[in-house]
Amino acid sequence: MAAPSPSPAEAPFAPATGDGPLPAEAPDRRAATVRTAFEGLLQIRRLTQDSEAVPAAWELRKLTNAVALALEAAPFTPSATDAEGHRTATGYRVSPGAEPQTVAVEWLGPAGSGAAAEERDRLTRCAEVLTGLGWDALLYRGPRRRWCAEVRPPHGTR
Repeated sequence: MAAPSPSPAEAPFAPATGDGPLPAEAPDRRAATVRTAFEGLLQIRRLTQDSEAVPAAWELRKLTNAVALALEAAPFTPSATDAEGHRTATGYRVSPGAEPQTVAVEWLGPAGSGAAAEERDRLTRCAEVLTGLGWDALLYRGPRRRWCAEVRPPHGTR
């Protein structure tokens, strides 16, 4: 017999990457959980390297989660998908990048949501937040001329 699924209160924290459903927690509870997780990340930076200015070793091993946590804490809204993979919410999506030690940040939404019209502005803001946290973030046009942010650890920390 399979073990029961943990309730949202018992499930381990995972930052929203923009794939899958939106977090099940109430928005105010989710914001508090994200704030606590992000403060923990900054504390790890302070304790392991005496600085909040650059990503810690944990972040370098978990790039997608670290970048997603930073964006959710900013607070940016994550995109979401339903069980069939259709977009149900407009926001950021963080996924592994095309190159090793990179992640891609896209601004996506359901068809007709206007996400494409706002992606450059929103991704510029995402890149500013990530740069302020010590990441290298570069905007470029990817496939289908859509804007994307490529995020990587700062030079010398890879």
